[in-house]
Amino acid sequence: MLSSPDVMACSRTCSRILGLSLGTTALFAAGANLVLLFPNWDVTYLLRGLIGRHAMLGSGLWGGGLMVLTAATLISFIGWRYGCFSKSGPCRSTFTALLSGSLAFLGALICFITSGVALKDGPFCMFDASSFNQTQFWKYGYPFQDLHNRNYLYDDSLWNSVCLEPSKAVIWHVSFFSMLLCISLLQILLVVIHFFNSFLSLFCSLCDK
Repeated sequence: MLSSPDVMACSRTCSRILGLSLGTTALFAAGANLVLLFPNWDVTYLLRGLIGRHAMLGSGLWGGGLMVLTAATLISFIGWRYGCFSKSGPCRSTFTALLSGSLAFLGALICFITSGVALKDGPFCMFDASSFNQTQFWKYGYPFQDLHNRNYLYDDSLWNSVCLEPSKAVIWHVSFFSMLLCISLLQILLVVIHFFNSFLSLFCSLCDK
């Protein structure tokens, strides 16, 4: 049976792993959101202001990215007992761990919700608006929001027929927002494990006293 010191050592190791894992996912989230700003690797859409509101919101950059990365750094410091955490007591360490975990949870949750809404609304692209109006013209917007009887996510025949520009806009949108959705979901799972690990560490340290 593990003693309290063994559990504490195991908890610190877990914090190091969780910090590294969260930091890695934060970099991937920021990268995925950054790519969404350059459809087909073309910077002109960003310069012309033709980027969708979900990508421009940048929840993968500051939510699943910066907020999670900041929390991951603090969690790693706690695990390695680096700097001001080298001699901090269990209550202070747990309080910091809970604060950092809450920061990461909030950032990941914002990214998760934004990605889900982005997938629901579809990509921002140029489409033939004559399908919805009598006058034939092309405009930029969210064409899949008006398709109430069809879901573009399950009907790939719409992927290349509705959006005229950028080319493969739907594939680009679905691929990277799905990636952000999965990354943020993984981050939430890691934060839940971190909360459990923090409370276990506090409990063992108090029992040891």
